[in-house]
Amino acid sequence: MDLGLKDRVYVVTGATRGLGNAAARELVADGAKVVVTGRDEKRAADAAAELGPNAVGVAVGNADPEAAERLIAAAREHFGGCHGVLVSVGGPAPGFVADNTDEQWRDAFESVFLGAVRLARTAAAELEPGGVIGFVLSGSVYEPIAGLTISNGLRPGLAGFAKSLSDELGPRGIRVVGLLPGRIDTDRVRELDALSADPEATRAASESRIPLRRYGAPEEFGRVAAFLLSPAASYLTGIMVPVDGGMRHGF
Repeated sequence: MDLGLKDRVYVVTGATRGLGNAAARELVADGAKVVVTGRDEKRAADAAAELGPNAVGVAVGNADPEAAERLIAAAREHFGGCHGVLVSVGGPAPGFVADNTDEQWRDAFESVFLGAVRLARTAAAELEPGGVIGFVLSGSVYEPIAGLTISNGLRPGLAGFAKSLSDELGPRGIRVVGLLPGRIDTDRVRELDALSADPEATRAASESRIPLRRYGAPEEFGRVAAFLLSPAASYLTGIMVPVDGGMRHGF
């Protein structure tokens, strides 16, 4: 199936590793051009180099108030424009209500929430009909995840913002979508499992609750992201798509 991605240009944040990187890889594999970001300059450059000539790296964090303008400008400068953005950011600090500090909440809000809002707002002013804004969220949008209180607080709010944005931008032909990853085998998920006394047992217990009985591979997430960002998904907007092996219990 031709997704129609050839020569389309996307900004993918948090793309030096994990889910953002998986999405960027699949976009490039299908012919798109990408601006990838990470907070570390070398890692951003290395990630772009691994993706090849259709990628450029920009060292910037989502919390930087100037990030949005810089990224859209980079897409315009290097590739002539922008057709979409995918906002991905490393998960906030784990912990229960009593564990997380004001500083952790503030840092997570600036990066996970406000940074995403800024980029979406900036992209919305730039995009033409057929453009798309995607958010990498979490299954916590629907079901709180034990030990991830900050994520449980911020991700549903960002999903609500995305839904509102889809209503506002729909008349202009711009789509807004969300992806809700479950247990995808990334560094982040392995780090969370490692917080337990027995990481292997923790993983086995998690897998037992997934109907497909395994963690997802990053490329499985990346392919879903590439489809949702592509013209092939042109009649999909305002939706939250679980990529979780069936882990969510609701319809």
